[in-house]
Amino acid sequence: MNLSGKTVLITGSTSGIGLGIAQVFARTGANIILNGFGDVELAKAKVAQGNKIPGYHGADLSDEEQIRDMMYYANQEFGGVDILINNAGIQHVSAVDSFPVDKWNAVIAINLSSVFHTSRLALPNMQKRHWGRIINIASVHGLVASKNKSAYVAAKHGVIGLTKSIALETARTNITCNAICPGWVLTPLVQQQIDQRIAEGANSEEAVKELLEEKQPSGQFVTPQQIGELALFLCSESANQVRGVAWNMDGGWVAQ
Repeated sequence: MNLSGKTVLITGSTSGIGLGIAQVFARTGANIILNGFGDVELAKAKVAQGNKIPGYHGADLSDEEQIRDMMYYANQEFGGVDILINNAGIQHVSAVDSFPVDKWNAVIAINLSSVFHTSRLALPNMQKRHWGRIINIASVHGLVASKNKSAYVAAKHGVIGLTKSIALETARTNITCNAICPGWVLTPLVQQQIDQRIAEGANSEEAVKELLEEKQPSGQFVTPQQIGELALFLCSESANQVRGVAWNMDGGWVAQ
């Protein structure tokens, strides 16, 4: 697919799923804007292998003003965002009755509220250009729940609801809004859960096998590149009538 002349902003894209998506889109000739923390220069170098050097903005997505600054940067440097991929997310594991309020607020802010803010700020430019794509990386936890993940589950369910509302509001336009709901992907967040099992006595191979067998019938991780390819399809003309979907890519998790 040739997306030359279009600008793709991917939040939380300096590692994991977001970086994998950025690398897929880099092949299309689009302008890429990365966002996130960690090793920014390494992420930029990986994306630049498939494209020109990407843009970058280090907005903290828990802060509305920083999100506004990021969208202003996209407008000033690239003329606006054509494809918005909301991927940034954090996790905290705790039972509801002991869930720290500050952790709840942070998870909701980054996993849900930031999706609202980036979308509302990207839509006017998309409407002006009569074309746009909003792709929200939700989670299988936007479709089903797990214990001790109440904030994450609530936020991801909210992302799917927001996706549907935006899809309906843009239904008569060339702007589409959809969500992708991955199952287990070997990201730093998932690695933490594997490390916890290892700390409890499992060896590395057993920890991975146990994690996958509990939820994901395929017994394999979803890869960031697979998610990126699905996101790329959702930007194609073939997907013009794919609107408001929550497309699970989960190795059979929700089929059970």
